[in-house]
Amino acid sequence: MRAIADTGFLVAFANRRDHHHAWAVALAEEVDEPLLTCEAVLSEAAFHLKSTSLVLEMVDQGLLSLAFDAKKNFKELRQLAARYADRQADFADLCLVRMSELNPRHPVITVDEKDFSVYRRNGRDTIPLITPTR
Repeated sequence: MRAIADTGFLVAFANRRDHHHAWAVALAEEVDEPLLTCEAVLSEAAFHLKSTSLVLEMVDQGLLSLAFDAKKNFKELRQLAARYADRQADFADLCLVRMSELNPRHPVITVDEKDFSVYRRNGRDTIPLITPTR
């Protein structure tokens, strides 16, 4: 499976008490190559899980691959921040929207369907999602 991982998926996967844990574990079992993500998502996940080591282990074990350079995409991130200022989009979400633009065949795995159903890549295209409800 080729996909981009959001924070909520990682938290659900690692936290047995999370409402979406069973969904995340079942989905992770289908992963046959590392899911793409960014440092901002790792930071959010480490905060929510209260464990940086656990998040880094997901990278070490091959579940995740860091695949985004914010510096190289700074101009596009600024444009996305302006476009979604009314939604108060966080930095991780903006990075994932940009990653979706760079990797158009990769859906975003997220529990945040509310925001990601509004975000658009390339200004107009919906972002394919893998969510617990789909």
